[in-house]
Amino acid sequence: MDVIGVLTAGGDCPGLNAVVRATVVRAIERHDAEVVGILNGWEGLMEGRTRPLDRDDVRGILARGGTILGTSRLDPYVHGDGFESVRKTLESNDMDALVVIGGDGTLRTAMQLYEDGGLPVVGVPKTIDNDIDATDVTFGFDTAVQIATEAIDRIATTAEAHNRVMLVEVMGRTKGWIAAYSGIAAGADAIIIPEVDYDLDTIAKIIRKRHRRGHTYSVVVIAEGVEPPAGLEVEERIDQFGFKRLGGVAYTVGHEIERLTGFETRVTVLGHLQRGGTPSATDRVLATRFGVKAADLAAEGTFGTMVALRGTEMVAVPIADACATIRGVPDQIYDVAETFFG
Repeated sequence: MDVIGVLTAGGDCPGLNAVVRATVVRAIERHDAEVVGILNGWEGLMEGRTRPLDRDDVRGILARGGTILGTSRLDPYVHGDGFESVRKTLESNDMDALVVIGGDGTLRTAMQLYEDGGLPVVGVPKTIDNDIDATDVTFGFDTAVQIATEAIDRIATTAEAHNRVMLVEVMGRTKGWIAAYSGIAAGADAIIIPEVDYDLDTIAKIIRKRHRRGHTYSVVVIAEGVEPPAGLEVEERIDQFGFKRLGGVAYTVGHEIERLTGFETRVTVLGHLQRGGTPSATDRVLATRFGVKAADLAAEGTFGTMVALRGTEMVAVPIADACATIRGVPDQIYDVAETFFG
């Protein structure tokens, strides 16, 4: 009987529990395997914090946000001795395979552990940012877009009531998928993303033009990872694990928009609201399919791979392919959004 480990690492994401549930049930029912849950991501693998998982342990978690296994941002290479810092836990639990559910940073670590020590790993792409390469989409993205769109819809009504410019900051560390999709869905008057150079004078002209036409309010959506305007800075914050904390660029941009237009401008930062709570039906199904495929690959011994959605099919791709680049918003998507600016 195989022993398959499963861990969730990095930021939380709607659908994590659905992946865990699917991996556990598929491994037990289809492959007669035992499943070991690693608590709090790489931290648990480094410190030997594990728990057995059976079907009863994962009942009722499909629709729950967060992760029953917990997560952290500790990394074996940043905060440990690489493969040596996880070897003991792998051996003491007789793990034949490890399913790692995480974003680009987590997957890069998994790839390095596979290359350095032969970690028998299968990756599952997890990020609301939707920026992992080699897969058409990641679970959590649909939920985040839906939450952001609903928030922007609500903000637009108060913007109209008070004749204000409203700047809404959404998540997107290096790429602007959530900003682009929620902005299109909510009919934003301008969208600012890291992939496209922006000019505040141009955005100010768009807003002033709307006012001249009698539309005395505007809604602008901006991704948190956008660089501040030239000559201006946003306070850099570092978390307890040494990683840069984003959020707040909208306040700097909003101040400049108000200065350039003369119109009252307010800022809303959605923040972790996008990462928490119940996953959408689309993400529940997608996450379930990811988990089932991951269990299959782990049982087959197809290691060093990541589950990817290609069209309508779940396939295995080398983790190295997924980590080769960070996938940005295509020009044609931004072109669609830009059509409706103003």
